[in-house]
Amino acid sequence: MGSKQKIGYKCRIAGVFFLLLASIAALVAVAVIQDTWRFKKYSDEYGIVIDSGSSRSNVHLYKWPGEKQNETGVVNEIMNCRVVGDGISEMKVDPQKDAESWKAFQDCMDKITEVIPPEKHNSTILFLGATAGMRLLHEKDSQRSSEILASLREYLSSLPFSFQNASIITGQEEGLYGWITVNYLMGNFLEKNLWNTYVRPAGAKTVGSMDLGGASTQIAFAVQDNLSGSDYMSVKLYGYPYNVYTHSFLCYGKNEAEKRVLDKILQESADTNNIKNPCYQEGFNITLNTSTIYDTECTKKPRNYNAAQNVFMVGAADSDKCRSIVKSIFDFKTCSSSQCSFNGVKQPPVTGDFMAYAGFYYTAKVLKLSGTSDLDQFNSSVRKFCHTHWSVVRNETKEMSDKYLRTFCYAAHYVFTLLTDGYKFDKETWKNINFKREVKKTSIGWSLGYMLSMSNMIPSEVEEIPPLTDPVFAGLIFLFSALTIVTVVLVFIILIRTCY
Repeated sequence: MGSKQKIGYKCRIAGVFFLLLASIAALVAVAVIQDTWRFKKYSDEYGIVIDSGSSRSNVHLYKWPGEKQNETGVVNEIMNCRVVGDGISEMKVDPQKDAESWKAFQDCMDKITEVIPPEKHNSTILFLGATAGMRLLHEKDSQRSSEILASLREYLSSLPFSFQNASIITGQEEGLYGWITVNYLMGNFLEKNLWNTYVRPAGAKTVGSMDLGGASTQIAFAVQDNLSGSDYMSVKLYGYPYNVYTHSFLCYGKNEAEKRVLDKILQESADTNNIKNPCYQEGFNITLNTSTIYDTECTKKPRNYNAAQNVFMVGAADSDKCRSIVKSIFDFKTCSSSQCSFNGVKQPPVTGDFMAYAGFYYTAKVLKLSGTSDLDQFNSSVRKFCHTHWSVVRNETKEMSDKYLRTFCYAAHYVFTLLTDGYKFDKETWKNINFKREVKKTSIGWSLGYMLSMSNMIPSEVEEIPPLTDPVFAGLIFLFSALTIVTVVLVFIILIRTCY
């Protein structure tokens, strides 16, 4: 009988101690879970980049999840608004045109503002980057360019966003950001695997990019890490480093190069009342004011220059002569290294695939060759286009105004010369060029690449969510704390009773 009582007594003691340990363990577990099992809830982030080129401005709105991948945002363009009118380099000349430009800017910013949630306005960053048009104006009239940027900063600062800066970006930066845009849109930096997780693509190959604007042209492509110099830039994206060759040629954009070609034609002509232009199709003629040719730092004014003079040009449709004149604006002889592009600029050999966009794409499109082609096919298409009568060209391309259409015979020769004699594409490497305007319904340009780079430095808004709500957490803590206290009291009572 006595032994049964001892066994029952020991069982009660063991049960109480077990309950005490379980209560303490549960109390600690609830506290640890609440503290360490928190998950982060990120809000979407927004950014605005205004691309102010030589001929127009575009406002791009970007969005990305706050949870970044190796410190870089997964950015998507959700809106693109073209600012009606000329580029910002034309400001501070005509007050009436300035008023129209400011209204056009406001129209775009109003549309952008409606898309961004009101609670995100203050945290939405805003940048303006001016490119070659403003780079040229800064060389010609630094005071006016500074005044334009000052006015833009004042206006953009008044908007309900986190305005960062309005500045002139370098041609090298423009080339690099364009390269980033192309490769990001093509999925060359990261992709989702079977587990819906972002990873670096197998092989991690990138493509080169070529941009042809109105005042400058850029080329950029990844090279080996051991190459270095002023035209090489290092960038880190999604945790991986890249070494990129990038060079920008100011005054070699489509519009500025055309002015230099027109100058050559004008200088070779004795009769300004009847100038035969080999880069115009037969059946086309135009009266040009010489100021449209010499209103730039890219074209040297002749001694007898008269801004009020008009010249009459008629289409001569001489493809060989046109190409010869186009080649004359380049220097292919000067080179102090194993290989140069032109004007003495060192360039490693072009390798891999290339994306040619902006002016390159539109030129190929007029030739009906967008996408990939071979060199001979492109060359024959150029000659065929230039020797087609103007009336036929105009009829086949009704959606384009004469102002732009008349430039494409010259532009086709220019693109061919730039890519073959300049960048040194041959019959084999030409097949690797893809003439495209956009990828995945997103236009190609430097602004997306710029936004990606900036996303590295933009902090994300994050809210830590505990696994248990405050009432549940407090209730469990109270329950297990009370249970612990009760079991401690029971242990104390049992220990006291063993003493008597």
